[in-house]
Amino acid sequence: MQTASKKVINGWAMYDWANSVYNLVITTTFFPIYFTAVTKNADGSDIVSFMGRKFVNSSLYDYTLAASYLLVALFYPILTSVADTRGNKKSFMKFFCYLGAFGCSLLFFFNAGNLWLGVIAFMMACMGYVGSVVFYNAYLPEIAAPEDRDRISAKGYSYGYIGSVLMQAIGFALVLMIKDDPLLGPRITFLLVGLWWLGFAQITFARLPKESRPEIIKGNIFTDGFKEVKKVYREIKQLPLLKRFLRGFFFYSMGVQTVMLAATLFGSKLLGLPDTKLIITVVLIQLVAILGAIVMSRLSAVYGNIKVLMGVVLFWIVVCIAAYFTAQVKENGGDPEYLFYGLAMAVGLVMGGIQSLSRSTYAKLMPETKDTASYFSYYDLTEKIAIVIGIFSFGFIEELTGSMKNSVLSLIVFFVVGFAWLLSALAKQKEQMAAR
Repeated sequence: MQTASKKVINGWAMYDWANSVYNLVITTTFFPIYFTAVTKNADGSDIVSFMGRKFVNSSLYDYTLAASYLLVALFYPILTSVADTRGNKKSFMKFFCYLGAFGCSLLFFFNAGNLWLGVIAFMMACMGYVGSVVFYNAYLPEIAAPEDRDRISAKGYSYGYIGSVLMQAIGFALVLMIKDDPLLGPRITFLLVGLWWLGFAQITFARLPKESRPEIIKGNIFTDGFKEVKKVYREIKQLPLLKRFLRGFFFYSMGVQTVMLAATLFGSKLLGLPDTKLIITVVLIQLVAILGAIVMSRLSAVYGNIKVLMGVVLFWIVVCIAAYFTAQVKENGGDPEYLFYGLAMAVGLVMGGIQSLSRSTYAKLMPETKDTASYFSYYDLTEKIAIVIGIFSFGFIEELTGSMKNSVLSLIVFFVVGFAWLLSALAKQKEQMAAR
């Protein structure tokens, strides 16, 4: 196949530009800080009541994320079945885009008196984001030849980081300018994120190719989707290299995604860093991540995708150990501020690259098929279930042990298991190459 025109490729990448503002501004920077601020009690305690149960506020945040990812994961098979058999991937991508954008905008009205609204709107935003991404990813093998997928996947992530940094800068300016009400700046930012996401997504929807609809539609959408998952699962079982890679991806994603989702909570709540410094740090992380995604794409061309992924997973293990000892410094009365900045730069260096390279590695290893949405549904289902386990474990261990630093240290287990499966995948790849 031939790679699509530059106009189509740029249009596809623009969706990363559009929706990545949710990932950075909502889940990574402003909203975690805002959520813990408005849910903190007058006496300084962080225990909140929700649905008749007491929660640590940061754990409730984690559980809300986990529930959102789980709900979308459960519906993935049905959605992608409809997309593959009815020829309307773009329609479902639009639906989730609009759901997420509306959820972000609705957070403008969230305050200390309506926790339920904050939880529901946050879930809507999260479900919209993860729901639309599966259809976005499914376009990659349709518009890019195999030899171009690493480069184009990295291009999408780069667009996302640049766009989200611009939106981050706008939000930061609002926080600095509106001094009378420190919570108004973040609330306006949530509204702007929804409008940004909705507006720039229109470029993508206008440029992505039209899909042909089948003349005769057969089957039951509620059962066919799960049959597709079973079919993909059976096919992957017959592909030992892809099977090993996916198992590794499942485990290391538990760690990677959890670190990315909980990093701001770690800096704000556990280390007590000022909000303005946290926001600046996250912007710097995104800038470093642009470089990381490009560098990792080039390294994979020299050393191979799996080898580079293995090296990155080892790097993540070092990051988790360093984060634990950074928290120890704080508990012992030291100042961990600059240690946190170093950690943040290290995370940024490998954050975008591991996502981009994982996506393109899967696209390379998957067999030739017209059911791209089903295959990427399986990929995203794997990642989302990993996130559910990872972020739920993170919140649960904090509640159980009373410290977030123990949650960070526990993530090493996921990375170690993921590395072991990647090592097995590398051995299988060498075996296959030797047999040719």
